[in-house]
Amino acid sequence: MADRIDEDKIKGFASDFKKIEDEISKDIIGQKDIIHKIIISMIADGNVLLEGLPGTGKTQLVKTVARVMDLSFSRIQFTPDLMPADVTGTNMMDAETGTVSFKKGPVFANIVLADEVNRATPKTHSALLEAMQEKTVTAGNTTYKLPDPFFVLATQNPLELEGTYPLPEAQLDRFIFKLDVKFPSKEELLSIVNITTGTRGAQAQKLFNADKIKEMRDMALEVPVADAVAEYAMNVIIKSHPELEASPEAVKKYVRYGSSPRGAQAIIKTARINALASGRYNVSYDDIKAVAYDVLRHRVFLNFDALSDGITVENIIDELIKE
Repeated sequence: MADRIDEDKIKGFASDFKKIEDEISKDIIGQKDIIHKIIISMIADGNVLLEGLPGTGKTQLVKTVARVMDLSFSRIQFTPDLMPADVTGTNMMDAETGTVSFKKGPVFANIVLADEVNRATPKTHSALLEAMQEKTVTAGNTTYKLPDPFFVLATQNPLELEGTYPLPEAQLDRFIFKLDVKFPSKEELLSIVNITTGTRGAQAQKLFNADKIKEMRDMALEVPVADAVAEYAMNVIIKSHPELEASPEAVKKYVRYGSSPRGAQAIIKTARINALASGRYNVSYDDIKAVAYDVLRHRVFLNFDALSDGITVENIIDELIKE
């Protein structure tokens, strides 16, 4: 009977995952893989970095996710003059009573959209860093807990380099995935234009709430990973380091720094959820491959030789997966 219950739970997880995908897709044309990966990252309790051209629907996607999952949502437009207190909040004194109280900033929401995150200064990045990693905000001597679940979905424009502050490696490592939002195809573009220039409003409706995410998160933690599959995943991470003898030649030649241990944690956590979303209670090699690019895209740093030879991070991840 226990096996039967487990099987029903697996089917239920896959069904709920598909319902969330389908509901979000009512408002977001195309971007199926991006939607799939954002749901995985939410269940994995991870943050996501979205990179793409302006106007590709990144902000709309995040708003739709918040509406479908009935989560509180806030948007922070990152600019060079944004201060840490503008993100986290600040202590304020009541003019009448003289008492000091903490006024919460926009980071106190379930989903925080950090728009054009690389336009703010490192000082403001550091304020966001604590929120992303510790799920807390410290003001003075007091530490405040952020809502659960809590996700940061940050966007950055790949073309805009002037006046930007590239995210430091330590902060990039706090994102479980880096997703490339592609420009829509001609058919998708026509559908977008028909919807956005007509009278149709938002179609996606509330489907679940925060408790559903926590329930799916707890279930994903129980998914077993066979030793051989786990070893394959660890090899992908370990061999991204150029100083190791066993690393591929392309890694030794073109990589400056390899993935951190957080990459290993991320690849296993997200592969488990990918397996459950496919209706399976075991992690396969294909699950590792399905998430490897998004886990490693921002954790493998190339050197000048790679730039001059036209080698991309995706080329290196190809080699790691082949190995």
